[in-house]
Amino acid sequence: MKKVIGLAAAVEMIPDGAALMIGGFMGAGTPPRLIDELVRQGRRDLTVIANDTARPGVGIGKLVAAKLVHRVITSHIGTNPETQRQMIAGEIEVELVPQGTLAERIRAAGFGLGGVLTPTGVGTTVAEGKKTVTVNGNVFLLELPLNADFALINAKRADYYGNLEYSLTARNFNPAMAMAAATVIAEAEDIVPVGVISPDAVGTPHVLVGHLIGKERGHG
Repeated sequence: MKKVIGLAAAVEMIPDGAALMIGGFMGAGTPPRLIDELVRQGRRDLTVIANDTARPGVGIGKLVAAKLVHRVITSHIGTNPETQRQMIAGEIEVELVPQGTLAERIRAAGFGLGGVLTPTGVGTTVAEGKKTVTVNGNVFLLELPLNADFALINAKRADYYGNLEYSLTARNFNPAMAMAAATVIAEAEDIVPVGVISPDAVGTPHVLVGHLIGKERGHG
């Protein structure tokens, strides 16, 4: 059985200044208890790699509001006015990456690739400072892999080994991020015996999961 770790102990492993990949799309698929515990423990100067910064008071938006994030690498910040305010005030660094490119850079890290070639962003500010490669007369940007110290993953269910099953579109970036981080901390709504999760439903195999947090009984 995968060792189940307490919520506080899991976050205590994350130092100030860590680079975190956090799954989710507008908060769906983001691990809520891990986010809340990061805020409670006050981890600072974090680099967050995520699809978005959600909304104020939701998901990653809580980290932004608590001013725990030094840098964010994301596809957009349009739904979080607090991220925008901090960026304009120079309180947070924001690297905007086209969504497909963001996913591919994460995937490249997980698969050990040296980068990906994409036409997205050629001739725009996205291309500033980046190498280009010409293939068959077409120009591509060389986008480098994205790694992280930790991936914070949210699963619908985990089994005793740590295999993870996701809920529909809440799957989003979670499986790719679990491949690209040095340490994976998974928050599961429920932990079930081995065999309850069909092999075809496993979105992240247990060998990738370093630490598993189970649902706290009596807390909804």
